[in-house]
Amino acid sequence: MSNNEPTRKETASRRDFLKTTGALAAGLALAGQAPAIGPVEKLALEGGPKAVTVPDAEALHWPRYGETEEQAVLELVRHPTYDAIAGLEDDWKKHFGVPYAKAHVNGTSALASMFFALDLPPGSEIMVPSYTFFATIVPMRLFGLVPVFVDINPQTLNFDLEDAKKRLTKNTKAVLPVHWIGLPADMDLINDWAKEKDLIVLEDSAHAHGAKIKDKYTGSWSRMAIYSFQMSKPLPAIEGGIGVYQNQEDHDRAEAFGNYDMPSVSADSPYMKYKGSGLGLKLRMHPFAAALARCQLKGLEERNEAGARQVRRLNDALLQLPGLSEQTSGRKDVQRLYYSWNMLFIDEAKAGMSREAAVKALVAEGVRATAPSYTLQHKLPLYAEEQWWHHKPVIPDLPGSEKANATSLGLPYFTTDVPELVEQYIKAFEKVWAHRKDLATA
Repeated sequence: MSNNEPTRKETASRRDFLKTTGALAAGLALAGQAPAIGPVEKLALEGGPKAVTVPDAEALHWPRYGETEEQAVLELVRHPTYDAIAGLEDDWKKHFGVPYAKAHVNGTSALASMFFALDLPPGSEIMVPSYTFFATIVPMRLFGLVPVFVDINPQTLNFDLEDAKKRLTKNTKAVLPVHWIGLPADMDLINDWAKEKDLIVLEDSAHAHGAKIKDKYTGSWSRMAIYSFQMSKPLPAIEGGIGVYQNQEDHDRAEAFGNYDMPSVSADSPYMKYKGSGLGLKLRMHPFAAALARCQLKGLEERNEAGARQVRRLNDALLQLPGLSEQTSGRKDVQRLYYSWNMLFIDEAKAGMSREAAVKALVAEGVRATAPSYTLQHKLPLYAEEQWWHHKPVIPDLPGSEKANATSLGLPYFTTDVPELVEQYIKAFEKVWAHRKDLATA
């Protein structure tokens, strides 16, 4: 059983807790499933007391640096050196079991280096979700590469393989799934299809440091992958990134693109002759960031597991309410992590109220709820202008991406153990759901 999966005993305990509060029963009564127990508390929206009263500033604080990070940075101030960069690369290879790793100034530069390392002819297409940060896509154009926009599954927020199969063209050379908010994409299925179609597999693991599928780390399923260390990420270094490679040629070519000094290119590499000039840019990671990343790598797995357990305590209660679901693939062989958001979805028909009404009522109760609408890359002007591309990308309809934006209900990810705050969030949701009939007509 994954560390993220609740036991039957834990699930039963949560259900017992919910029943004793009376609020869930009130919510279910409105669905005709059970009689309400006791009076229903007045909504804060209507002048009643707030359900969430515990201060949450500390629970939202991120990154969490301590004395270890302070000492690492202080040591660099006193004794400046680039050694932390090579140290991080070595640490990364050992921890994740990859043969090659190259640190970069940020995740965007790691992606650009990866696209350069592909060495594909101009006009080659890469299948990629539109539901992603610009950096997953825009650097392609620097090398004459063209995105093929693929939809996402609105329940996972990840690469929809069935949609990808319909968008394959004669120019498609690679696929680039993104592991969104720490939930691994279906890399086993994607790899099987890519092998059948002779496609290169890449990964954007910027959100998934330490996530696994079939006990294998994300970033290890592909020919090349990247991670981001930007300050919101699960492993934060304020800024930074790293690329991982399965073969020496990809590593050496990526390093030659962004590191004129080529410190880890092998002596017999055909790229070694470019030492001193490099092949493009200076993308070397700042040693302060490398030092922070090395500190954060220690304890990464424990932090991920603790955070996932807390999300389960919250979500397992909330998912008892009609019309609520969460970002999940439903796979038992996935070990996910969370960061920044805890993404839920609302089915307005089953919930009996609109997303807008639910969010408004939850916010009044003190919940930091949002109705997020993520920027879809294919709708931005850049992709509609021919001058920037070898050939203009096809602008498709992506209903899964639209559905995700229309139904998502975002909660914050708590970065420390806050059981009382979790209980108050549960109470706030139950209270709002108990009043959903009134909210439907408000």
